[in-house]
Amino acid sequence: MAAVRPLVTVQALEGDMTTDASSSIPLPDVLKAPIRPDVVRFVHAGLSSNHRQPYAVSKRAGHQTSAESWGTGRAVSRIPRVPGGGTHRAGQGAFGNMCRGGRMFAPTKIWRRWHRRVNITQRRLAVASALAASTIPSLVAARGHRIESVPELPLVISDSSESIEKTTSALKILKLVGASPDAEKAKQSNSIRSGKGKMRNRHYVSRKGPLVVYGTEGSKIVKAFRNIPGVDVANVERLNLLKLAPGGHLGRFIIWTKSAFEKLDSVFGMLDKPSEKKKGWVLPQPKMANADLGRIINSDEVQSVVRPIDKTVKRPSLKKNPLKNLNAMLKLNPYAKTARRMALLAEAQRVKVKKEKLDKKRTQLSKEDAAAIKVAGKAWYKTMVSDSDYTEFDNFTKWLGVTSN
Repeated sequence: MAAVRPLVTVQALEGDMTTDASSSIPLPDVLKAPIRPDVVRFVHAGLSSNHRQPYAVSKRAGHQTSAESWGTGRAVSRIPRVPGGGTHRAGQGAFGNMCRGGRMFAPTKIWRRWHRRVNITQRRLAVASALAASTIPSLVAARGHRIESVPELPLVISDSSESIEKTTSALKILKLVGASPDAEKAKQSNSIRSGKGKMRNRHYVSRKGPLVVYGTEGSKIVKAFRNIPGVDVANVERLNLLKLAPGGHLGRFIIWTKSAFEKLDSVFGMLDKPSEKKKGWVLPQPKMANADLGRIINSDEVQSVVRPIDKTVKRPSLKKNPLKNLNAMLKLNPYAKTARRMALLAEAQRVKVKKEKLDKKRTQLSKEDAAAIKVAGKAWYKTMVSDSDYTEFDNFTKWLGVTSN
């Protein structure tokens, strides 16, 4: 938000005989509007594109030759080639955008979308932001204007300036209010433009000087200032963003006449009152009453309640696998310890029961029963091989200790 100086002094000019020549007037609300550089850049890009003139290359450019491709089988590419012989041009590639003398890729057409429509609300907001930025000396100086000898910003001069008609009188006014160094800077910066623009009636380029805003329609002040290099003149009811923020950069040095300065409230409205000239337009409200954020943060009221800075270094802990680390698993599942203990106890119980059953079977098996089982097994084996042609069956039975019938 711009500076909220409640009153602005009207600078008296040479020859002013009125009693209120050095009076003070209140600051209009439009100069307190929020400054939005993003909106200004967007709107400026759209409005500046509306002055472009459509251009295009010739439809026949790059195709004014009877070139044909040689086809395959000649160890060269299939690009169309210039016919004939005896010159360097014969056999060279043609038509393609990669060829010398060929057409360009995607040739420009005059039906390209050159112009841009910009929302009227955005245009008004951009103008209000540019006007608010013109009251801040740091932004004006950062844009390159020479305002060292200017008494104050915004700079307002008396209405007697609107009656002058000679350029010499305009130069005297600029010198009297301290704006002559900025106008001289713009005059000395006149140089030859770089590029092909110098061949298209744009041979010279220069920096921007102050902008003079008047309030009376048909005023002679236009004739007085229009021949000074770098100085622009505008009516307060027809302010143009291209002049308020040249190049999309905020902070144009503006010289107001008293009548123009007083008309700002009726043209742009106030914070609690809509505009009289712009239908349905109300100035945007700033989000913060005090835009000095650093002063707010460092104030005693804020610093007394903020928490002190924690300077302890907190390093991230090493991530552990819960399937391999019991402590990590317990953080995820506190029941895991009980479940594992119960599983171990159940396994130990199963091993104990199995061992007891095996010992019980071994004790129940006596020696006589073991011998009887052995004899029965031999007899079963004998019946199994009795029908075989094994010649050594008797020796085998003897070796087993079984007598055959």
